[in-house]
Amino acid sequence: MKTRFVTLSLLKEPSAYLPFGMALAALMLVLGHALVFGVVHETDEGAAAHIWQLLMAGQLPFLAYLVIRRLPSRPWAVMQVLALQATVWLANFAAVYWLT
Repeated sequence: MKTRFVTLSLLKEPSAYLPFGMALAALMLVLGHALVFGVVHETDEGAAAHIWQLLMAGQLPFLAYLVIRRLPSRPWAVMQVLALQATVWLANFAAVYWLT
């Protein structure tokens, strides 16, 4: 009997890979901004902060669609995608916390 515990075949659907890509883009934006400009405590938020906020908030409709559409039929696969997404979200918030 062959058992696979991690099957991320659901990542082939746009409602799964778009939020993941947006979260990775947001993380690269934070890290790239810190590399280029250094860790600077600004009084006003710049364009990078606003783009990061839009990328993070823009994922929510895609994730809601994924949960509503796929959770009843494939709960284990959806939970794996959500766990992967939560990991990238935690990396984003950790980077923002430590670099700003």
